[in-house]
Amino acid sequence: MIITRCLRPSFLAKPRLPPLSGCRQFWGWLNAVFNRVDYERIKDVGPDRAASEWLLRCGAKVRYEGFDKWQYDYNGLPTGPLGKYKIQAIDATESCIMSRGFDHLDGLEHLEELKLCQCIYIEDTCLERISKTDNLQKSLRRLEIISCGNVTDKGVISLHSLRNLEFLLLRDLPGIQKKEMILELLQKSIPPLQIELDLKD
Repeated sequence: MIITRCLRPSFLAKPRLPPLSGCRQFWGWLNAVFNRVDYERIKDVGPDRAASEWLLRCGAKVRYEGFDKWQYDYNGLPTGPLGKYKIQAIDATESCIMSRGFDHLDGLEHLEELKLCQCIYIEDTCLERISKTDNLQKSLRRLEIISCGNVTDKGVISLHSLRNLEFLLLRDLPGIQKKEMILELLQKSIPPLQIELDLKD
């Protein structure tokens, strides 16, 4: 008896998926595009509207001064007179914001609360950028940094410039090694600051 095997023609073969690294590179490139700063757009619509568009494009939420509702739908951003809606709070949980987009924060004069949770692109340079932004040094009152694995001692130490910060939450940040030193430095730089640490050893 002769047994023959039917071979699947090559054009019907199951396509191979690209390697994971290539997929990561694609998403990294796309997220970098989302974070591109359009300075002409900032001039045309104002810093708060331009920053809102950036944040929602990257998957974050914003809340405006005088409002309780969070805005998360890019197409549902409110319209009205230029400069009417001022960003008071940002929730960047699981968003793709990265340092190259942080120039959007320069013109925000009413931002009091910022939450960075599970943001894979948040790193020390982002925290340093926040700390050096004049408007945020004056306005920022509450900052939460949770499960951002690229944050280290260096980035957290830079927060000592946020002289009006009232509350700082640091949780699940394996890159932080010098907890006691950081606590001492921040408390000395910003005496009224309440710090809550929940760091894994």
